[in-house]
Amino acid sequence: MINKCSGISRENLWQVIADNQGKTIYTVKKLPFTYQVKGGELFTERKKKSITRATFEKAYEKLEKDQEGAIRGPKALGCFGAPYIWAIFLALGVVEDS
Repeated sequence: MINKCSGISRENLWQVIADNQGKTIYTVKKLPFTYQVKGGELFTERKKKSITRATFEKAYEKLEKDQEGAIRGPKALGCFGAPYIWAIFLALGVVEDS
């Protein structure tokens, strides 16, 4: 479920993600990573493939629709790069640690 207090909306999500590139973020398993945004793609030093802006937006949309709070971790997002997406969402305050 989206943390409405974060001030992040679907419209400004990608800009906020881009503004925070280079910061160290930790996955649920406490693995540190940083990321870079190039156009509509996000690259981490841990992954060879990029995670697209569209994937982040779909994950955000799933969280918006999750009124019961069933999505409580990366596996529940069910998308490519979910551990990184979840970690970034946590770091930005989009979701809260459960």
